[in-house]
Amino acid sequence: MTKLAMQSWDGLLAVLRWTMIVVLIFMMLTICYDVVMRYVFVQPTSWSLEINSFLLVYLAVIGAGEAQRHDSHIRITFFTQRLPRRGQDLVRIVTGALGLLFCSIMVWRGSLMAHDAWSYGERVSSAFGTLMVYPYALIPIGFGALGLQFLIDILCAGYDLFRPTNREDTTHA
Repeated sequence: MTKLAMQSWDGLLAVLRWTMIVVLIFMMLTICYDVVMRYVFVQPTSWSLEINSFLLVYLAVIGAGEAQRHDSHIRITFFTQRLPRRGQDLVRIVTGALGLLFCSIMVWRGSLMAHDAWSYGERVSSAFGTLMVYPYALIPIGFGALGLQFLIDILCAGYDLFRPTNREDTTHA
């Protein structure tokens, strides 16, 4: 990977990270506002649940690429830690390829869903009536970012696997 490409990718993930922080603060404020309106003034909002449900989806799918970047997803490493370094690199390549395949399918199907929602003008059947194209568009965006991170992981693991070094091929028991 070139240094410029990695810096650009890090910059994009930083922007997504900051938008997630803003979204989380917005969610906290609007949920607190709704609680006060509901239990103090007995006048619940008609929009808070709908918007915060979609923003929760935003946090989940947009944050997945960032979590993968920092190797923060939950996983079981009992067996992989006992493999030699080259075996670990191969496992990283295979899992990255499977993750990339899954993300490709999600981008494809999510794009179709967003396009159909846009074409038919689908809306949520609520007082707020959010256009469904917006939450559906989060699927290809989030899984696209996650897929790019899987591709970077595959390239890095491939580089580690095939680079000529004098490192020992030992297990990490």
